[in-house]
Amino acid sequence: MLPVQKDGFIRHASIAFGIAVVFYIVFFTFMQHRREGKGPWQVDFITDSNGVPSLAIEQPTLQLSHKIFFDNAKVPQTNLWESVRFVQGTTSIPFGELLFQDPTFLPGSVAMKMFGHNIEILPRVIVIDKKEHHWTEPDLHLTDSISSK
Repeated sequence: MLPVQKDGFIRHASIAFGIAVVFYIVFFTFMQHRREGKGPWQVDFITDSNGVPSLAIEQPTLQLSHKIFFDNAKVPQTNLWESVRFVQGTTSIPFGELLFQDPTFLPGSVAMKMFGHNIEILPRVIVIDKKEHHWTEPDLHLTDSISSK
């Protein structure tokens, strides 16, 4: 039998460990860029002087934007303009209820319930009460039933 050289094993193990660390760092950096590269949804929660709420939705990287007006709704806070970026850890919104968000690969998806309407924001479409609305449609004015104006 040949004698085992401890220096050879330690050297090979160190090289293997170094290669694994380099691959991990490269892969992790690549995945983080893929996950966060497009950026999150930005939604402005707005109320006018009468407390009538609206949403201004924007995703700059994908060049998507849309406005939703809740014509028959009122909130106590007037003249509100608060921006929310839907990133990991976003748990509250100024009005309405945040039902779900998936910020795994941004912009991801966001689901909210507001004034009797379910609103889902997706890169492909906006879904309001299970009806798809394309980003190219005019601004939406929501009353008791959905109608575009």
